[in-house]
Amino acid sequence: MMKPIQIQKMQDLLENYSNKDVYVHLETTNGAYASHFDDKAYNVGAYIRNAKVKFSQAKIVGNGKTYRVGLKMEIGWIYAEGLTDWTIHGDNQLLLAGHDREGRLMVSLQISETPFRY
Repeated sequence: MMKPIQIQKMQDLLENYSNKDVYVHLETTNGAYASHFDDKAYNVGAYIRNAKVKFSQAKIVGNGKTYRVGLKMEIGWIYAEGLTDWTIHGDNQLLLAGHDREGRLMVSLQISETPFRY
């Protein structure tokens, strides 16, 4: 069951993955939502699964409704914006998600020390 993000709790959880080889899943989508309701809208999305990375710093910021998580790697950043909820799945896999007002998934960031299932 997903819970609303609490900034300090999430910061602590993110730091547990720092300086380790981890697997990242990052997905954004407005899926069919955009063109289904507005025929001039574009469908957009991005998807990456099981990218093996190591980050030295994790930071969460937000306004109390939506949050952005940044992961600082040696030569770059990974970030996800619009996050609202979180849970832990199975084998210590952290799942953060952002849902719109109707509860539809808009963004997902997952971090795990083991690869995600295909």
